[in-house]
Amino acid sequence: MDYASSRLKSFIRSHENLKHAIAGAGAGVASSIVVVPLDVVKTRLQNQGKPKPGTVLYHGTLGTLSRIWKEEGIRGLYRGLGPTIFGYLPTWAIYFTTYDYCKAEWANYLRERSAGHEWMIHILSAMTAGAASTTLTNPLWVIKTRFMTQNDKTPYRYNNTLHAFRTIAKEEGIRGFYKGLGTSLIGVSHVAVQFPLYEKLKTLFAQSDVTSGNVGILLASSLSKMAASTATYPHEVIRTRLQNQTVQPFKYKGVIHAFKVILAEEGWRGFYKGMPTNLLRTVPSSALTILTYEVIVFRFDQLKNS
Repeated sequence: MDYASSRLKSFIRSHENLKHAIAGAGAGVASSIVVVPLDVVKTRLQNQGKPKPGTVLYHGTLGTLSRIWKEEGIRGLYRGLGPTIFGYLPTWAIYFTTYDYCKAEWANYLRERSAGHEWMIHILSAMTAGAASTTLTNPLWVIKTRFMTQNDKTPYRYNNTLHAFRTIAKEEGIRGFYKGLGTSLIGVSHVAVQFPLYEKLKTLFAQSDVTSGNVGILLASSLSKMAASTATYPHEVIRTRLQNQTVQPFKYKGVIHAFKVILAEEGWRGFYKGMPTNLLRTVPSSALTILTYEVIVFRFDQLKNS
C-alpha cells in the first residue's frame, strides 16, 4: 500500500499538467449532469426564431420544463446528456490545462518587461484556453445542440452520439461539425470577462473573514459567470441557430447574416431568448465546476506534499 501511494505521489509530482486536466474534466462532468434539463430548455428557447403559422412555441423556463416533461418524459429533459458528457470531459481538461500553463508562461513573459500586468495575464490565458478548447471540441457541441432541439416531431433524428457523427459526416461533411465555430470563437470573450473577474473576486473574498474558503470560491465563480453571461449572451443564440441548420437552403448564411435576420425579424429581444434559463443554469453550473476543480486540485496537492 505504501509502495502504491509512493508511486502515485511521484506520478502527480512529475505530471503537473495532468493534474489540472483530471480536475477540469471531473469538474465539467459533475456540473453538466446536474444542469442538463436547464440546458435543454435554454437551447430550445434560443432556437426559436420567427414563429410560422400554427407553430406552438415554448414559453419561459417553467413552461418549457413542464411541456417537455408532459410530451417527452424524463428522457426529453436529458436529451444530449451523452454528447454533453463527452464534450465536457475534453473541453474542461483542455481548458484548465491550457489556462494554468498559459498563466505561467505569460507571467514569465510579462515579468521581464514590466510589472503590474496580472489582469492581462488572466485575459490572455483565458482567451487562449477558450480558443483551444472550443476549436478542438466544436463537433461535440454541434451534436449536443441538435440532440437538445430534436423531439418526437423533429424531421431528423439521431439515435446516439456515434449515429450523429456518422450522419453528419455523410450528409454534411467536415464542415457540418464546425457550424457555429466562428460564433463560438467570438464567445471566447466570455471567458476573458469571467476568469479575470473570478481571480480578482476570489482574492478579495479570500481576504474577508465572512467569505473565505469554499464560500468565497462559490460567490466569486457565480458573480463572475453571471456578469460574463449577460455581457456575451447574444453570441450563444446565433451559435445555436447556426449549429442547428440541417436542411438547405439555410436560413442563416453566417454570423453577420444571422445577426441581421434575427434583428430584423425578432428585434433585440431575439438575442436574449432563454437568458433567464441560462443564468439559472450557468451560475450554479459554473460555481459547481470551479469549486469541484479547486477541491480536486487541492486534494492532489495535499497528496503530492504529504
